[in-house]
Formats: sequence, structure tokens, C-alpha cells
Amino acid sequence: MQPAALIETTSSRRALAGFFLSGLLFAFPGAIMPAWGYHLRPHYVTIGNYFLSVVCGLLVSVLLTRTFWPRNPARALVAACGLAFVSLAGLSFTAPPVPEWWRLIGFFGLGIAAGALNAGILHGISIAYRQEPAATINIAGAFFGFGSAVAAFLVAGAFSVYTVSSTLFLVAIIPAFFAIGYVGAKHLPPERIHRTRSLKDVAREFTIPSAVLFSLLLFFHFGNEWAIAGWLPLFFILRLGVSPTTALCLLGLYWLSLMLGRAGAQALLPRVRHGRLLLGSVLASMFGCIILTLTDNLFGALTGTLLVGFGFAPIYPLVVEKIGARFPHYHPGFFNGIFSLAMTGGLLAPATLGYAAEFYGIQVVMALPMIGSIVVFLLVLTIWLEAKLTST
Repeated sequence: MQPAALIETTSSRRALAGFFLSGLLFAFPGAIMPAWGYHLRPHYVTIGNYFLSVVCGLLVSVLLTRTFWPRNPARALVAACGLAFVSLAGLSFTAPPVPEWWRLIGFFGLGIAAGALNAGILHGISIAYRQEPAATINIAGAFFGFGSAVAAFLVAGAFSVYTVSSTLFLVAIIPAFFAIGYVGAKHLPPERIHRTRSLKDVAREFTIPSAVLFSLLLFFHFGNEWAIAGWLPLFFILRLGVSPTTALCLLGLYWLSLMLGRAGAQALLPRVRHGRLLLGSVLASMFGCIILTLTDNLFGALTGTLLVGFGFAPIYPLVVEKIGARFPHYHPGFFNGIFSLAMTGGLLAPATLGYAAEFYGIQVVMALPMIGSIVVFLLVLTIWLEAKLTST
């Protein structure tokens, strides 16, 4: 193997391992809410503020990564993991009845760390992504889903095995180990990290119908995926009366179904037309959301959760592949266009649901993702129609 190829292999392996940590950090806010007793005191606006704080941290991380990545990528990754450790360790001391402002600060730091880490590891798979977009995102998604499932199962242990504070500190140790591993990540090339586009180029995308349609599809898909990830445990506890441990295990199954779904999609990609797979995934997720909205028993909850997870799994990698074919400048690791704005906007969904639940009750948590799934289905059909019209 040539030295350059060996470097790229090492880079890809480290990047893929990083997706495990990324999944753990992004899934943590939704998993920790029952452990802090919000199923007993469902302050929906407060929970919405927590998710909003994470999103604000993600936006700040965009500015920080643009500043520091070109200088020393390895140190930036270490700093991201270190900040994740500090934020999680700090949150272990801020459980209620400590004022919520302290938790908002912790979630803000967690958002910065998660955003910087995600940008870094996405850069690490740049070459693999350019060669096989859907396959690369599927494999990365499998690692991400596994890390998210681990977060849910670890927090579930707080109700039977260990305390909430010890749970948080146990989770915090994971990014600490990653920080040690990234200390030697000198293989990350600075010249590949910094890619900017003019505001004029970005603004031009808003006038391209296909770009607007793809961005809307990403917006609603990410909104659906993260709305369920953030609120699934509280919804099951408050709506069905299941135990917090059971609800968190169902959240873990949701993440595992996403992971297994992406692995299954990887096997189906060479055999099934991508358009049909995308349409089938959208229909499965839509049906799963309907079941979760209407169910009143654990069997329905389990069935709906698995359907939603398996249905959501292939959508993002397939959409990314289609975007990459029509917009060669697109890269998921660079926040510099309409598609990046759409993905970040979709992460606002858990916060929005918190404010909506304050007025309409916990049932809105599944009603809105169900509507979002219908919108995704309509957008897929519209994109197909637009592609046929432009090709003739």
C-alpha cells in the first residue's frame, strides 16, 4: 500500500470511530430528560430551551471550526473532545433542583463540542465520500446509531444500576478517551479542511428549484428524525405509562433500528433502484409515525418505533447521493450553503416541539413528525417530477 493510501485509510478509520462519539453526544439530551425527572415534572418549555441551547452551540461551532481548522485540525479535534468531557462532567453536578441556567450552559458547550467534532470527522471521510457518497454515509450512520443507542442504554442504567451523576460521569469518560486518541491525529491535512463559498454563490442556490426542494427534504427529514430522538422516552412515559427504563430501551431500539437499517440499505443499494428504496423508506417511516400517534399499548410502541427507525435509515444517505450528483460542490462537512442551513434548521424540531407541547400537550410530539413524514413523501414525488421535466 502506498504511503498516501495508508494515510487515507488511517484517516477514514479514525473518522468512522468518531461517529460513535458524535452519535453519543447528539443523542444524550433526549436520553437524559427522564433521568432528571422531567417525566414527573414535564416542564415542556424548559426542555425546549435545552434543545435550543444545543442548536445555538452548533451554530457557534461553525464559526470556531472556520477559524481553527485551517491552523491545526488535530488540536481542534482534541479540543472538541475535551469540551465534550467538560460539558458532560459539568452537567453531572447540575441535576434538578439546581437552576436550569446551569444546564443550559452545559448543553451549549455540548453543542459546540458536537458540532466541531462532527465537522472534523466528516472532513476525515472526504475522499471516501467523493467516491461512494451513499455507502460512506451509511457506514458512518451505523457508527452514529450505535453511539446513540449506547447513550440511551447507559442512561437507562441510572434507574436500576447506578446514580444519575455517576451515569453522566461515565458518559463523560468516553470523549476523554477520544481526546487521547486524537492527540496523535497528525494525518489530518489542513489544506482540505477550509473550503468557503461566496455569499453570492450561496444566495444563488435559493433561486434553483431543485436545490430548494432538496433542502426542504433535508429540513423535514432531520426534523422528523430528531423530534422523535429527543422526545420518544417522555412520550412513552407520559402517554403509555411505561417505566423510564422501558422508554429509554425503546429509544435505544430506535437508534439500533436506524443503525441496522443503514447496514441493510448498504446491502440493498447494488440490487434495488435507489428511487424505489427512497420511496419505500418514506412510506415505512410515515406508517410508523401513524402507529406511534395512535397506539395505546407497548406492542404498538415497539412496532412503530422499529418501523420509524428502519424507514428513516436510508433516507439521508440516498438524498445526499442525489444532491452530490446534481450539486458537485456539496459536502456534508462544510457549512456553506442552502443544504447545510436546512440540516441545522431541522435540528430545531425538538426545541419547537417543547414549545408546542406546552400548549397542545404531549400528543403533539408524534403528530408533528407524522405530518413531517407526509411532507417528505410529497417532496420526494415533487423532486422526481422536477427531474423528469428538466430532463426532457
